[in-house]
Amino acid sequence: MSPSSTSVRAGTPLIALAALNFFLADARDGLGPFLDAYLATNGWSPFSLGMIATFGGILGMVSTPLFGALVDGTVYKRLLVIVPVILVTVAALLTLAIPNVSVVVGGQTVTAIVGAVIGPALMGLTLGIVGEAAFPAQVSRNEFWNHAGNVVSLAGVYAATVFFGMGGIIALMIITAIGAVGAALMIDPAKIDHKVARGLGHDDGAPGPSGYSVLIGTPGLVVLAVVMLVFHFGNAPISRLVAQQFSVELGTPFRTTALITGVAQLTMIGAAIAAPFLIRRFGLAAVFIIALCALPIRGAIAGSIGDFWMVYPVQILDGLGAGLIGIATPIAAERILSGSGRFNVGLAAVMTVQGIGASTSNIVAGWLVQTYGFALAYWVHGAIAVLALVPFLIWRNSVAPHAPEGRTA
Repeated sequence: MSPSSTSVRAGTPLIALAALNFFLADARDGLGPFLDAYLATNGWSPFSLGMIATFGGILGMVSTPLFGALVDGTVYKRLLVIVPVILVTVAALLTLAIPNVSVVVGGQTVTAIVGAVIGPALMGLTLGIVGEAAFPAQVSRNEFWNHAGNVVSLAGVYAATVFFGMGGIIALMIITAIGAVGAALMIDPAKIDHKVARGLGHDDGAPGPSGYSVLIGTPGLVVLAVVMLVFHFGNAPISRLVAQQFSVELGTPFRTTALITGVAQLTMIGAAIAAPFLIRRFGLAAVFIIALCALPIRGAIAGSIGDFWMVYPVQILDGLGAGLIGIATPIAAERILSGSGRFNVGLAAVMTVQGIGASTSNIVAGWLVQTYGFALAYWVHGAIAVLALVPFLIWRNSVAPHAPEGRTA
């Protein structure tokens, strides 16, 4: 099946893909952003929470390249979404029921390891269903539905805690897990081109790089990974710290976190809508630059203002920066690796290096808060993000290459 034929496929697979992204917004991360706020109100310190987040991040980091290679090599891509969703949901429910050290650590271990496969599997499904030409636009659509799902989920969490308490949270988690599994099963396996899904839409018959060598042997991918490492080291802890700070202060972990996260997610919906236009009009590199500039401003605002209203500009900038980066990164990886047959393992390698930044930053942020307070932690992590601009501006043509001739974005 040719790339052109895959790129025009529509109907049920795309509807199912939209539904899958919608329900995965809540189902892929278990308690997600609510974990820190929930545990903080149960006596956990910022440093302890940073340790838990770092531990989970390291496990996910180790697992992601292995799962990327698995996605490249298997035709059972739907199963690589379904099984993790079930396991992550069970782990989250146990954490809510018994929030002691062993259960929390065990639950985060399961979530980190099996959750690491969902990202590569979802990208592989997307590329295999729509083809290379339509991939950038479909990534934006995926992000739109994912963030829309997050907004609905956050509103649901807020309402559930007001009217039903913890029972409402549990019911919501079960409903979204069932929705994600059902959406994955709706995708007809016959509509997935597994050759295209691994980046072999333009196969010239030559073998692509094997395994992990795809990262080391592809200079553009190396720089992309470094940029993502620095960006996520700076960005990852800020929303967690904002949620911890105000959840403890206000004593309403689920409602406060829902509001804080909801502001970012609403902005990400706007970013997902705008991204295809921005890429076509200004190029992929410009989208990266906008996203990379948003974070230092975000850190400066959070570090300067201690009142609750600061969450609005801080989280709007998070939605802009992280939203655009989340769309631009897989598009850049697909362009860099087109024809290699190692798209998923290459993207997974970038996600692994990105995970190093995100996971190690949590323990640093926890130590900074415990020693010097929230304000300095915001300033430090915002300032670090400036460093991500340097390698990107030097090697931006290799990190964010132009779309091959004939593509729409």
